[in-house]
Amino acid sequence: MNNDDAISACAAHVERGDPDRFLAVMAAPPPERAGLFALYAFNLEVARAPWVTQESILSQMRLQFWRDLVQREAPPSHEFAPPLMALVDERHLDINELLRVIDAREVEIGTKTPFADHAALWRYFEDGAGALLGLAVQALGGPSAHHDVVALGSAQGLANYLLAIPALEEAGRHPLPDGRPEAIATLAVEGLARMDAARLGLRNVPKSARPALLATWRTRAILTQAAKAPERVAQGALGQSEFARRGSLLWRAFWGV
Repeated sequence: MNNDDAISACAAHVERGDPDRFLAVMAAPPPERAGLFALYAFNLEVARAPWVTQESILSQMRLQFWRDLVQREAPPSHEFAPPLMALVDERHLDINELLRVIDAREVEIGTKTPFADHAALWRYFEDGAGALLGLAVQALGGPSAHHDVVALGSAQGLANYLLAIPALEEAGRHPLPDGRPEAIATLAVEGLARMDAARLGLRNVPKSARPALLATWRTRAILTQAAKAPERVAQGALGQSEFARRGSLLWRAFWGV
């Protein structure tokens, strides 16, 4: 498989499995899309690891494969591996942040109650979605592990997680340490506070890297809904109309995030 075919495979995978990030990548400058598609395809593969089998050891082996790969201890045998490793080399991605994204998924393996408290839940968002957004910024020439980028990404992680609550519960999971509406509202308010606290620092992200932040374009709207009407989480009623969803992305892209 040549590089163009590999990138096309990454893009198709992201379009199917992560449509919000797919749209965000398509709103980024064309020269930067390939790297983001490779990064997000890798994230999808890591995120799937705890779910594709009920055998914990097999899930752990899948995560270990990606650890070995990013540390150059295994050949790039997966179709998404060559473009990912090319991105790592070209943009000097922080290997420790890639490992952080992988390690975050360990908590989901072999348990129906992965989080003991809200602190554990926020660590999961910081190490998963937070580190991923940081890598996306770095892939576009920004700094590594930018604190405010990770904070914004953790809020995005919460928003996406709240959208997934009905599916997680249907799968027999107890995804939240406290599923009462008032506890969900508290989480959402904290997510909004993280976004607000990060806003000033995000101005220091280089202009070239700011398109990576487009991936978070729905976060504030979702968390605001959850804060005001937390019962919508269990009902699967969070989100925007398709017109509002795409329109808000276009607005952010037009104004440079």
